[in-house]
Amino acid sequence: MKIAMVGAGGLGAYLGGLLARAGHEVALIARGEHLRALRESGLKAESVHGDFILRPALATDRPQEVGPVELVIFAEEWATA
Repeated sequence: MKIAMVGAGGLGAYLGGLLARAGHEVALIARGEHLRALRESGLKAESVHGDFILRPALATDRPQEVGPVELVIFAEEWATA
């Protein structure tokens, strides 16, 4: 399945990484330092459920680069006042 993870910060990138490990094609949509780190070093996750390192199918800040997907997951952080 082709999946777009919008908001690939800590939680979004981890969930996207789990989906990629399960065999899905995952595009991570991020910005700033998260995007730079994903592009340069891939995704490194450390968890009580097991550590892993992988490179996402695509890491971008431009959703139009992803193209059609079967599933979009929004993992945006919402600020509260």
